[in-house]
Amino acid sequence: MTDKGKTSAASSGDFQTTKPKTVSDPGKEEPEEEYGPQQYHLIRSDFVQKLKEKEEQPYPHKFHTNTTLVEFLAKFSYLRNEEQLPDKQLSLAGRIHAKRSAGAKLYFYDLRGNGLKLQVMANAKFFKSEDLFTKTIDKLRRGDIIGVLGYPGRTKHGELSIIATEITLLSPCLHMLPHLHYGFKDQETRYRQRYLDLIMNENVRQKFITRSKIITFLRNFLDNLGFLEMLVVGGLERVYEVGRQFRNEGIDQTHNPEFTTCEFYMAYADYNDLMDITEQLLSGMVKHVTGGYKITYHPDGPEGKAVEIDFTPPFKRVRMMEELEKVTGEKMPAPESLETEEAQKFLDKLCVKKGIQCSPPRTTARLLDKLVGEFIEVSCINPTFICDHPQIMSPLAKWHRSKKGLSERFELFVMEKEICNAYTELNDPMRQRELFMDQSKAKAAGDEEAMSIDENFCTALEYGLPPTAGWGIGIDRLAMFLTDSNNIKEVLFFPAMKPIENKPQSEKQEN
Repeated sequence: MTDKGKTSAASSGDFQTTKPKTVSDPGKEEPEEEYGPQQYHLIRSDFVQKLKEKEEQPYPHKFHTNTTLVEFLAKFSYLRNEEQLPDKQLSLAGRIHAKRSAGAKLYFYDLRGNGLKLQVMANAKFFKSEDLFTKTIDKLRRGDIIGVLGYPGRTKHGELSIIATEITLLSPCLHMLPHLHYGFKDQETRYRQRYLDLIMNENVRQKFITRSKIITFLRNFLDNLGFLEMLVVGGLERVYEVGRQFRNEGIDQTHNPEFTTCEFYMAYADYNDLMDITEQLLSGMVKHVTGGYKITYHPDGPEGKAVEIDFTPPFKRVRMMEELEKVTGEKMPAPESLETEEAQKFLDKLCVKKGIQCSPPRTTARLLDKLVGEFIEVSCINPTFICDHPQIMSPLAKWHRSKKGLSERFELFVMEKEICNAYTELNDPMRQRELFMDQSKAKAAGDEEAMSIDENFCTALEYGLPPTAGWGIGIDRLAMFLTDSNNIKEVLFFPAMKPIENKPQSEKQEN
């Protein structure tokens, strides 16, 4: 957990808040940072809250992009001064690092990424309407992540730009960014706030890119020698990691305290995108490894009954609450009412009626989990997505965009076992903090699986996380299916083992 005193100091005094004027196109620096960092944060947070009260979504679920900064700059660098291509309609996204005005109806924004900079020219006469232009400009500040619709052009001062016809706020930055001129240099603060370090310092980004290239070279070298990959970290907008996790839990045929997972985060994607990616990944993997989409698995060991598992896409998709009603024959509480005491009592009685065991605390989330395990997971032999979990079960997932009380989450089950969990990431820091507080109450009530408040994570979100989808898969369980192993120890180099007891000689003789 971050030291609050040091974080506060870093937010208020470790970097300059004013900057000499150096711009690509004429214009003056916006005086939006005339406040101190703490006051700025309060003002910005209040602004976001007012947008929500007006039912304007400051954290949209999805923004479609059809190009990147790198592609845009490479493709249209040939344009001459004042040349424009209004027929080339493009959409891209990025973070604002500078904002300048040249009158009330002309603004310039600098987007940065991968060591490159692209200027956004927002001119009222090119927008869909002047009213939309004014409303949009009033929302945007340095650090915000935005989506831009527009076309390429080069200004009369020679700056290659995307000429905006519409700009969408995707994730507001609630904190004052350091200025590029003075930088973000305090070493300890950089390490504690690595996300801000990567936002501000291109040389740091290059270090991680170089590190990735080194690992790639090493991996290729070892692969050619017959080695197997153990750990990989890649990209920034699309980041993945293969690594070992540890949980202090019991050991059985499908659980080990130390296990291996692959996780990735994909900016500007949602859980629907990830369901499609998961199908492509797993079906392709199974076909590559086994030669077909169908495998034979012996859940009770080599001498037991064989079961065929079919990975042919598309995989079956079931909505959790609707499926529970179907298989139990009971009318479930409305998703938006699941946090009420009445809903908890109903689910408690239903578990008793169906003979389902649930140890204390018998919270709504735990009762739902037991019902799903008893009535839905048991039918998931072929790959099956269980999706749209109630929010009360998904503290890190984003709320469902059209079904109140649900979240945009799915779990993939094979042979009754979960192998994959994914969701549209919750990137609203205020809502995330509220859900963490609810989780901490459940933890205080005895729910050991509930989460604690992660203030450092919330602070990271306050700098602006773009619309993002996150995904994780258990590699050990996947390896079990593809090697027809019914015990996780078969696919681990060093599985956890109970210690050998050294009994006294006299006890051995008695036994």
